[in-house]
Amino acid sequence: MAKKNSTPRSQETDDQSLVSETELPVGPTGRFLITMAPGSQKNLIKTLKESAGLSAASSSDFTDSKVNLESMDGADAVLLEHLSVAIVSGKDARQIQSLEMAVADDSNPIVAIEPEEYVQAINDQGFLTSAGRDYVRGYRDGVADWAGRLLESSPEERMGEGAVAQTFADTPQFTWGLQATRMHTSAATGVGIRVAVLDTGFFSPHPDFAGRQVIAATFVGQPVQDGHGHGTHCIGTSLGDRMRAGGVRRYGCARQGVILVGKVLSNAGSGADGGILAGINWAIQNGARVISMSLGAAVTVGTPPTVAYENAGRAALNAGSLIIAAAGNSGNHPTQFPVGRPANSPSIMAVAAVDQNLQRAPFSCRAANPNGGEVNIAGPGVSVFSSTKIPPRYAVMSGTSMATPHVAGIAALWSQRTGERGTALWQRLISTARAIGQPATHVGRGLVQAPQ
Repeated sequence: MAKKNSTPRSQETDDQSLVSETELPVGPTGRFLITMAPGSQKNLIKTLKESAGLSAASSSDFTDSKVNLESMDGADAVLLEHLSVAIVSGKDARQIQSLEMAVADDSNPIVAIEPEEYVQAINDQGFLTSAGRDYVRGYRDGVADWAGRLLESSPEERMGEGAVAQTFADTPQFTWGLQATRMHTSAATGVGIRVAVLDTGFFSPHPDFAGRQVIAATFVGQPVQDGHGHGTHCIGTSLGDRMRAGGVRRYGCARQGVILVGKVLSNAGSGADGGILAGINWAIQNGARVISMSLGAAVTVGTPPTVAYENAGRAALNAGSLIIAAAGNSGNHPTQFPVGRPANSPSIMAVAAVDQNLQRAPFSCRAANPNGGEVNIAGPGVSVFSSTKIPPRYAVMSGTSMATPHVAGIAALWSQRTGERGTALWQRLISTARAIGQPATHVGRGLVQAPQ
């Protein structure tokens, strides 16, 4: 059985780095992810039944592929047809052992069995799981050290050798991130391009999104309505509208894109691999050209990518969907600094965060592992202004979670402009990125840039 060496960590944070004793579930959920060879879906259902006596439902059995993992439609397993991945309940250890034995048989379609794990997130009050405390302390300490160095150093020292001597700030018209990515001078709007944001949901009554087309589904047993705020912040950055008369500065990229909301994290900020994979499957089913995921788990040096996520990334690219994921916020941690999962999958684009000086944010994870553990591109991720649930309606947050929707929204603009999808869209994003004098291990090919 494939084993994971990482403990889930949050990959999102805001300005309030408070540490709480509030507990959320961590570690394995008790379910399992079964990855199979592509094109063998029917054989897998047969294998599950014959090898382990498991009954299986397919995602196509659910309306619009909105898989309910709480009930699994009364089955022992659910097959995510677009991904060649199944989620198995794991209630009977003997059944899992039977599947493990089947993996050794070259004639059956199963290529990996991995434990499903919980994914945790910080909520808007700053509450954390115990598994996330070291990560947040590392983030807090990194920011404090970074701020001290900024105050004590000269402008030349702040920029560093080979860096781009340019500083950005919010204006009454545009956020600094839109300026740094040249979004504010782009005529592209993302009209008609479907972008799926898999997160904590969406606060639909937000007035800035009145009249927008929204397609939504939940995979956590809660309504799509965002009781957390993080999902609405990410949707605002990737798909928010132009500045309204008498309103706040513009903060969004693809203002005429179609909003697909997949709630894969609860209002408490908790989710699991199966729900995220089900959200990816649903997004592909609904024609998303871009899938934005500001979530994940920290890993250590030597941790390989998860087979199920890599299968999902390849399936998405083959279907013309590009998955863009946060590289992670534990870049200041002594052992958990590499690009986290699922961004460490070769077929998923990993996004790092830069600050207003176009320097790597101290919390942003770095490339350390091969085979997908690289940073591919960077986006604005420090002090990012965007929408959130009401109250307070708007919020300023920092993290690779904030960098990711910048890249996702701009990907939609490039797809609109060129018609490119999947791998071609990936190449377009990295080939047009701006070199900012930072190592590729920190920012990949550079800062994402909007079409002009």
